[in-house]
Amino acid sequence: MTLVDAERYCRRLAKRHYENFLVATFFLPRRLRQPFFNIYAFCRTADDLADESPSVEVASRQLARFQRCLDDAFESRPRGEIFVALAHTAHQYSLDKSLFDRLLVAFRQDQVKTRYNTREELLDYCHNSAMPVGELLLQLCGCSTPENVRLSGDICVGLQLVNFWQDLKRDHQMGRIYLPADRMRSLGVTEDMFDSQITPAPLRGAIQRECELAEEHFHRGLPLVERVPRWFARDVALFAHGGLSVIHALRKIDFDVLGTRPVVSKRTQLGLLAKAWLGRLSRRPDII
Repeated sequence: MTLVDAERYCRRLAKRHYENFLVATFFLPRRLRQPFFNIYAFCRTADDLADESPSVEVASRQLARFQRCLDDAFESRPRGEIFVALAHTAHQYSLDKSLFDRLLVAFRQDQVKTRYNTREELLDYCHNSAMPVGELLLQLCGCSTPENVRLSGDICVGLQLVNFWQDLKRDHQMGRIYLPADRMRSLGVTEDMFDSQITPAPLRGAIQRECELAEEHFHRGLPLVERVPRWFARDVALFAHGGLSVIHALRKIDFDVLGTRPVVSKRTQLGLLAKAWLGRLSRRPDII
């Protein structure tokens, strides 16, 4: 297995998926695109092992094997395309292994923990499932300071929360509910509501409130745009405003996520790309 072959594999894997993070590679310097693809290939594959395996038992075994491969890669014994490429990128940019470990902790947690009692519990999950991605990008781009990590964390948590509420129906079909139980009790939401064809009013109200909280995370994190190099600032703005656009799409369907999956139109996506390119995405929108 050569590095060239390994990186070609990661590049092809990444380009098969359409996601905000991949669209943002349009703004990355050429020298960082392949390292970005290598990190993405790790994250995408681990996510698929967690969510697409035929059973919890199979997913748990596969993730345990993936963890061993990660450990070996950081001990200069990489096995397989993803880890050959990742080991090279990690060494080249001094990436922190614990960030990859935290991602795998979150994926393993999804196999055994399917309910969250409080928002604090949910945010603790996001600490592993979302924040490490932002920290890795900051390390890759050479601007990982404590304040930048804090701001990046808010944007990444916002993206994770928006993903929860956008995919609430899909997650429930997989046996998972990320809406905190205390929030459900306070608003009169019961688990049987998740089986409805049209989202009941109490559940819509809960999602609306959670989207408002996610929006606050984006707004708190957006000052990161002013603290990173201009080329990376465009990516940061695109990540945050992409998440805000999903919230707007949720509002357009009146938070009926069981009846209709929210969609950000191609026109909106292209508009965000154009504004990001021109540096015209708002950096400090008013807090709700």
